[in-house]
Amino acid sequence: MPLFRYLAVTPEGKSIKGVIDADSLLVAKERLRKQQVMVTAVTLLQSKQDQLSLPPPLLLSFTRELAQLLKAGLPLYESLLTIEEKYRRNKAHPLFLDLCDHLKEGTSLSSALKRYPATFDRIYLSMVQVAEQSGNLAAVFDQLAQLIARQQKLKKQLVSALAYPAFLALFCFCVICGLMFFVVPSMKELFEGRDLHPITAVVLGISNWANANAVLLLMTVTLLISGAVIALRSRRGKLFLYEISLKIPFVKTLILHSALVRFCRSLAMLLAGGVPLLEALALSRNVVKSPLIEVSILDAEKRVGQGERLSAAFKGAPQIPPLVLRMLALAEETGKMGDAFFSLSEIYDEEMEKHLAQLSTFLQPALLITLGAIVGLVVLSILLPLTDVSSFVSN
Repeated sequence: MPLFRYLAVTPEGKSIKGVIDADSLLVAKERLRKQQVMVTAVTLLQSKQDQLSLPPPLLLSFTRELAQLLKAGLPLYESLLTIEEKYRRNKAHPLFLDLCDHLKEGTSLSSALKRYPATFDRIYLSMVQVAEQSGNLAAVFDQLAQLIARQQKLKKQLVSALAYPAFLALFCFCVICGLMFFVVPSMKELFEGRDLHPITAVVLGISNWANANAVLLLMTVTLLISGAVIALRSRRGKLFLYEISLKIPFVKTLILHSALVRFCRSLAMLLAGGVPLLEALALSRNVVKSPLIEVSILDAEKRVGQGERLSAAFKGAPQIPPLVLRMLALAEETGKMGDAFFSLSEIYDEEMEKHLAQLSTFLQPALLITLGAIVGLVVLSILLPLTDVSSFVSN
């Protein structure tokens, strides 16, 4: 349904503004008149409300601030109104206005949040819905803020660990292109009519071929990059890349540990919030982002639904480490499943940080050595003929 921003005046003479959803402009005005306000302006805000979304940092700020305001004793509507006033100059301000309007009309918070699936995922909505039933919104929003903060921290760790090696790889590629397309051709005349060292001959041959087929090479690289981007956006492409990554020992460990961190952390939060185990498993499966572990969780859901314990349901899954099975078996005896999954998330979070540090420590010198070797080889190919004094004397 389209969203409309409106300005109006109450019978007491107070100016108000907000957002209302309606099928058309006329319907919006009619709904506002029923609220007994004098409408001064109504403009189309967005053709679809799901186009409005909060960026991850703003989502974290919204969740954290709402938890703090609720803890301070403010009612839910007053808390949302306070946040709406704070972000009036933000692009996402209409979203906050819409939430306030729906709560004012008597809509539940979980129903209002469902209108923005691009921002609030199923785990977020389920936690809020359970909190509305238990009346523990402040604690649940505090847990959600912790979950979102840790997820964003995990993503930043992955990006930062791979950013510098990626920059070095790009720099290495640029240096090689500069040597082959500019430096070596500019010195080609020095070596004409002379017996060349095999290394020099190979470097000159590669440079000559690259310059003769520069357009073809550029088109090929462009097509390969475009094809890779398009393929990786599809499910098959992502699955293919995932299968290749699992064949690299160090990367495989990193991928599986990051998936286990997401799974254990989200499941711990859901169980602590009072979500039933089967529903929590189904919701956590959506954030794992690992096809193999998703299959294991789906199979475990079916077996738990048939009456098996979760530790027994996970027992045959090769992607589930023995530590998870042992801790789950103990937690099932003590009835502390949420605590067990929280401890597991902390354990694998530390393991993943260690692996990220090791990967970054290995990749950076490896790329520097590769870059130095390539540049050194090209420089050596140029210097070798210049050290042949006999060829200069004969010429």
